[in-house]
Amino acid sequence: MATLEAISEQNVSAFRAVRLRALLDSPSAFGSTYAREAEFDDAKWLERAANMSGQRGAGFLALDGNEPCGIIGALLNGDEPHIAQVVSMWVAPTYRRGGIASALIGAIGSWSQAHGVHTLRLMVTSCNQGAIEFYKRCGFAMTGNTEPYPHDPALIEYEMARSVQIAELQPNTSPPGD
Repeated sequence: MATLEAISEQNVSAFRAVRLRALLDSPSAFGSTYAREAEFDDAKWLERAANMSGQRGAGFLALDGNEPCGIIGALLNGDEPHIAQVVSMWVAPTYRRGGIASALIGAIGSWSQAHGVHTLRLMVTSCNQGAIEFYKRCGFAMTGNTEPYPHDPALIEYEMARSVQIAELQPNTSPPGD
């Protein structure tokens, strides 16, 4: 079973590796692209790690030994600090359906409670039905808000949200694209 570790400057290499791997594996699940982020220099990755380990955000890596196999982040909404946006959710294909995604959501839930967050929100692409179903099992519901996916006009992003007070569910499946 994988262990979770907070993203920090000390594990920035693992952070970079898993993020780039996620962008290659599931390009339609993210608002960025592999081509864009592969160009980031070390300073940019250190800045991103700092954003994922500060007062306004948190990020976690799932590691199987030294092998990064999952990632999640959350950022506080600047205008509404009681709301956090879940970002970068992904589990490597060979580790899906093993509880890692649930553990990652749980880590963000715990961080959110400690930071006074009442609501978690996320965006999920319309083609990622497995992720949508996983998030529903974790207590997320469609809000009715949608956006066009920036890299493919045929796709829509759905907003989902849940209360932080909802008990963490432990489904046995991880989202296929996240």
